Amino acid sequence: MIRKISHTIALALFICTATAQKSTSNTPNSKVKVQVSCVAFYNQENLFDTINNENVNDEEYTPNGPIKWNTQKYTAKLQHMSYAISQIGLDYSPMGVAIIGVSEVENRGVLEDLIKQPDLVKRGYEIVHYNSPDLRGVDVGLIYNPKLFVVTNSKSYRLHMADPKFLTRDQLMVSGYLQGEKVHVIVNHWPSRTGGEKESQAKRNAAAGLTRSISDSLFKVDPKAKIIIMGDLNDDPFNESCAKILGAKKEITDVKAGGLYNTLWKTLDMGVGSLAYNDQWNLFDQIIVSNELANGERKKLKLWKAEVFNRSFLIQQEGKYKGSPWRTHAGGAWTNGYSDHFPTLIFLVKEVK
Repeated sequence: MIRKISHTIALALFICTATAQKSTSNTPNSKVKVQVSCVAFYNQENLFDTINNENVNDEEYTPNGPIKWNTQKYTAKLQHMSYAISQIGLDYSPMGVAIIGVSEVENRGVLEDLIKQPDLVKRGYEIVHYNSPDLRGVDVGLIYNPKLFVVTNSKSYRLHMADPKFLTRDQLMVSGYLQGEKVHVIVNHWPSRTGGEKESQAKRNAAAGLTRSISDSLFKVDPKAKIIIMGDLNDDPFNESCAKILGAKKEITDVKAGGLYNTLWKTLDMGVGSLAYNDQWNLFDQIIVSNELANGERKKLKLWKAEVFNRSFLIQQEGKYKGSPWRTHAGGAWTNGYSDHFPTLIFLVKEVK
């Protein structure tokens, strides 16, 4: 469990001691005052509005569709997701999450509805979103607090496959300043395992190749670029797409200049995942950082630690799926839950005088 601290500390300042995980920080034994930033990712599990878009296959999430998706259900979904987001990062950052990547959102409109919810509206969150060609119409996006993260640039990257009929989510890259330092965030939702893990692996490998290409282009401009790769990768940290093609390392000591560190690989090794399937935990919702954040100077912005945000209110408390994420639908029935994925997050810290 994370040791809680007083939220009366001004903004996001606390005394960081040796409680930081050795695997994710070079935190000194002496007390050092640092500013904390929380960066997260959350698969929204089909955050659809109720309107039928003729250009995509979204009929399921309409009042006349098989699951009878209506205003009542959509409103409840928004309330749940906004509350969950409002709670992320509060252990060490009283202002909440500074940056959160999201997936499985139908359009910009649902994100606008989300940030206007009572639990989030006072934070003044803003959005970065581009439409993707995904057949179901779902996209990725970025929600951020402009008081904490100043966006300077964004771009959407398309994954092109040999089969022109295969369409999936674009990858979103957003650059900006966090605690006064340039940071690049790449938000992903790689192709699913539909048809079987092995049969679909080539698609995720291709997605990993695109993510690696985006990262390499940033490193070419700045070899010390601070990059955060996040998303529902539909693979675990040890799978080929993540470990070999993207090249995200399990051990922080193995990460060199231009390299990447998987902040949650060891979390999965401990039996903690972000989603459950057939009574087995997976950790598809990954956050990966570049060497400058993993092994950078203590006086600059760097990784402190990572976690799966698996709080009790997000967990199914009874029945067949007890212990799993409390999802919106199960077995075709509306369960009025949150998502079939837990959020994941990292804390970044920087010394302050």
